[in-house]
Amino acid sequence: MKLKKGDKVKIITGKDKGKEGVVERVYIKANTLVIPGINLYKKHIAKSEKMPQGGVVEIPRPLDASKVIFICSKCGKQARLGYEISGNKKYRICKKCDSHV
Repeated sequence: MKLKKGDKVKIITGKDKGKEGVVERVYIKANTLVIPGINLYKKHIAKSEKMPQGGVVEIPRPLDASKVIFICSKCGKQARLGYEISGNKKYRICKKCDSHV
C-alpha cells in the first residue's frame, strides 16, 4: 500500500464521497485505513465506570484503500503515487507534478 499515516486523502466512492481527511491509521494486511470523521458508525455502549451514562457513540471504521485517492501536498491535486529510486533511497512521487511526497 502506498498510503501512509498523515497523508491527505479524498473519498471517491460510498456514503462519504467528496469528503477529505488525513489518514490516522493504516492496516496493511487488510488494505484498509482509518480516517477520523469518515465512515462513522454508531455503537451502543452499556453503562460502565468510563461511561456512567452509557448510550450511543459514533466511531470511525476502517475504509478500504481503493475508495480513496491521494491529495498531493505540493500541487494540491488528486494524484496517484509512484516510486522513484535514487541511490539507496526509495521515494514516493506524485504522478501529476513529479515531486517527492
